Amino acid sequence: MLAIIGGTGLAALDALEVTHVSRPATPFGLPSSDIVHGRLANQDVLFLSRHGAQHQFLPHEVNYRANIFALKALGATQIVGVSAVGSLSEPIEPGQLAIPSQYFDWTRGRRAPTFFGDGIAVHVSTANPVSDNLVQWIARHAAALDMALHTGVTYACVEGPRLGTRAESHFLRQAGCHLVGMTNVPEVFLAREAQICYATIGIATDYDCWMDDPAKHVQATEIFGLYRSSLARVQRLLQAMLADQRPAEEADIRGALAYAMLTPDSALSDEQRTWMSVLRR
Repeated sequence: MLAIIGGTGLAALDALEVTHVSRPATPFGLPSSDIVHGRLANQDVLFLSRHGAQHQFLPHEVNYRANIFALKALGATQIVGVSAVGSLSEPIEPGQLAIPSQYFDWTRGRRAPTFFGDGIAVHVSTANPVSDNLVQWIARHAAALDMALHTGVTYACVEGPRLGTRAESHFLRQAGCHLVGMTNVPEVFLAREAQICYATIGIATDYDCWMDDPAKHVQATEIFGLYRSSLARVQRLLQAMLADQRPAEEADIRGALAYAMLTPDSALSDEQRTWMSVLRR
């Protein structure tokens, strides 16, 4: 099943036939919002608002573990996220779309980064953290709709909630990053720990603050204004994607835990075995 995680301003999916909502408790707490169950273009879909129904959670306050765990428990095996991003590359213009293939973690340890620890040692490979099949699926439909979309780019995730300094913006550019945002880490890595195929549609809202022209430096009101104006296009893209058959799930992602867990099952508590069985599905 496909789950969609909506970012700022994307609190619902147009044309989604809602069947019911739920907010399941998880071993890691409650997810950010109710999870909407529905059908779109004859496909079962789950929808979760990352920041909460009223956008009440800052990026470091989002319960990423509960969000990913709840979606997996409800049957999600593929996730497409939607996020506002700043562009660190001039060819990625504000208003255009970009799908990261790589991530650079520049957060500060305020977010729970993993499901594991506390007696469970697991080291999941994230060399290639994104589902290529999902990326190609999204890109194919964006091209058919004549939407500018960039692929093969790197997303730097910063802590926030403040917007960055020029020194930080230049540092991230020199590190080879093309996009900057505040929410995709640890979301992308938790998805891999849960053996879920993952990709994000980033909506470029600004050029961050690396350009010399101060008029092009990011402002929060401008971010959200351009982001919201772009959501209608993303809604059309999602509907076109879901009218098509979902791509195959990569076997290496769906079996990511097979060779990553060092702790034997015999050392786990009954409670740990129970929630580990969800991640292993």
